[in-house]
Amino acid sequence: MPDPIHRLAVPQDAERCFEIESTAYEGDEAATLPKIRKRIAEYPAGFLVMELDGRVIGFINSGCADTVVLSDEAFKELVGHDPAAPNVVIMSVVIDPAFQGRGHAGTLMRHFVAQMRQAGKKTIHLMCKERHVGLYARQGFRYVKPSDSDHGGMAWHDMVMPL
Repeated sequence: MPDPIHRLAVPQDAERCFEIESTAYEGDEAATLPKIRKRIAEYPAGFLVMELDGRVIGFINSGCADTVVLSDEAFKELVGHDPAAPNVVIMSVVIDPAFQGRGHAGTLMRHFVAQMRQAGKKTIHLMCKERHVGLYARQGFRYVKPSDSDHGGMAWHDMVMPL
């Protein structure tokens, strides 16, 4: 099998990214198509896709802020986003369910982290479900606390990676 390609998202990726997001996240925790389009348009440098055989199979998208409040739902609409800010906030890390369990999420995250280091960012923050805390810890994230967010009616955990 060929190696996946990692590249920045372009507007034409929005529908496929929405399709993946909708199948990989539960309930109303998935971003809408307009949110995905906005994230690609407003911060393409923070929207990394993974492509295999010409098809997007996963992605990470993010925004940046001077002060990080992971429970801030407005930030998911990029309210307060500043591309020059030093702190990255990941909004989605998602692999098409048909390609999960093959190490793609870890590879995608390593590429994303390298990209953010190269951009001079200082920290990367994310919220995850309890079952993913260990996965992110192995990637170099440190557990912070149970999140104040109840996004999608779920329990979340805040994690951070100093760069």
